[in-house]
Amino acid sequence: MSCSGEEFNDILQIKPRIMMQLKKAKYGVYNHSTVELCHWSKKSFLNEGECYKSKFYGIDTHRCMEFSPMGMVCENRCVYCWRPMEFYDFLNINEKSVDEPKTIYDNLVDERKRLISGYFGNDKADKKKVHEALLPTHYAISLSGEPTLYPKLPELIRYLKSLKDTRSIFLVTNGQEPEMLYKLQEEDALPTQLYLSTNAPNKDLFMMINKPLYKDAWERWNKSLEFLRVAKTRTVIRITLIKGYNDALELIKDYASLLMKGEPHFVEVKSYMHVGKSRMRLDEDDMLSMEEIKRFAKELATYLDFDIMDESIESRIVVLQNKKRYVNRMIS
Repeated sequence: MSCSGEEFNDILQIKPRIMMQLKKAKYGVYNHSTVELCHWSKKSFLNEGECYKSKFYGIDTHRCMEFSPMGMVCENRCVYCWRPMEFYDFLNINEKSVDEPKTIYDNLVDERKRLISGYFGNDKADKKKVHEALLPTHYAISLSGEPTLYPKLPELIRYLKSLKDTRSIFLVTNGQEPEMLYKLQEEDALPTQLYLSTNAPNKDLFMMINKPLYKDAWERWNKSLEFLRVAKTRTVIRITLIKGYNDALELIKDYASLLMKGEPHFVEVKSYMHVGKSRMRLDEDDMLSMEEIKRFAKELATYLDFDIMDESIESRIVVLQNKKRYVNRMIS
């Protein structure tokens, strides 16, 4: 097995050197899983703002646990990725070498509590929020690595659903493991909302921007796109735009044709953000302005039966809503 970690008692682990770097970057790490307090969680503790998912879908930012069961594993090397993908090595993962869902949950919750604990001593922090944050109600399976590579993902999602305080689960995928998406549906383990990331309306751009390890990556992604049409849950396609790469207005019609194959409930049009490790690969000028994002989204909506639903200036994102497949944007 080719792997990014060492085996200890047959359990896959992130290499100690990489684990130290992740902890220095304020990640919580347990074997092959990772958790982090995102930028917006920290701002929420200080009452300085909320994540756009709160505005768009009603998620409590301070009670959102962002984590990945496969923290340092991904099939792509996307040029805009803010995550530390330079640490990634590809894995053919043996199901026997990974932790059980409850083990992942228990240990990452402890790691998250450790990350939160410092805010109890911060005079500017809202102590009520900090206390509430210790018990998550929302789970964003999206941090680093590709979560659909975790072979026990159906069991993990079902376990999260079984917790009495769980309100919602979001899963973000790069679409390279379509079989896992179908497995989630077959095993009654779909998340509350499924995100499919994209950044290209054609194969050439897809290969250039994603730098995938799979030779059939474009075909795999299209199978995941087709799954959205039949998925028995809320679905989102998130388009990340990079100036000069994939934001040309003449590409919009091609984006629209692609989106119609998946018929998602929502489309998020977002600028690349010059943060994290992406700063080693791209420039600050590669971000689009909010006005450019709004113009792109408005033009895209003209080719689809979608309305512009909302926007977040801070995150440079506009969300479109499918009129034919309407669902209440707010998650109860």
